[in-house]
Parts: sequence; C-alpha cells; structure tokens
Amino acid sequence: MLQEIACSSCGETEELSGERIAGAISMRCNACGERWERDLTPACRLCGSKDLVAVPHAMVEKSRGTQLSVVGTRIINLCSTCEADSIEQWQRNRPNPLMPRVLPTVGDVDDVLSE
Repeated sequence: MLQEIACSSCGETEELSGERIAGAISMRCNACGERWERDLTPACRLCGSKDLVAVPHAMVEKSRGTQLSVVGTRIINLCSTCEADSIEQWQRNRPNPLMPRVLPTVGDVDDVLSE
C-alpha cells in the first residue's frame, strides 16, 4: 500500500516537494512552507509499527473462461500486528505467494491488494 504523505501543518497532499538525502527525504510543503524529514524505513500505515514481514504477493489476471493465472509476484510489507492473519495464511501455504483477497472477475483489470 502506498503511504499518503501530507503536511503536518496544513494537511496539504498535492503541493509537496522533496529531495533524497542519505536515508531520508527532506520534504517541503509548497503551500505553507513547512519543512520536515521523511524516514524511508517502511512502517505500518495503520499503527506505525516498523515490525514488518516482507511477503511475496501474487499478481493475478483472468486468462481464459473462469481460469485465473498468476502472472507475477511482488514483495509487500505486512505488519506483524495488524496483518497477522495474512502472514499466518502465507506461512501455511509457503512457498506459494500470498493470494489477493479479492480476485479479478469479468470486467476487472486491476489486481487488488490484500488490505
């Protein structure tokens, strides 16, 4: 999941700029002028924990008829507290990647991530 970045002073989400410096990004809000450092260490979007587990996640597409095909995998970070059920499901089915909770049906084009 992508992390929503917003200015802590004014809440602006669009008029932001940043520059990568070592292990962080120096952020600036172009709306109010506020400056802050954004840590690049992944954290849970719900609880803020940095205790994450890197898990392979399947990218699934509809192929023929009702057949679904895994067309690739990508690594996602799951929180060991908030997403313990997904981590447990992946561990039970290893070495297979974690499947999406919502699978594509007729008309769906995008892969839906586990949430």
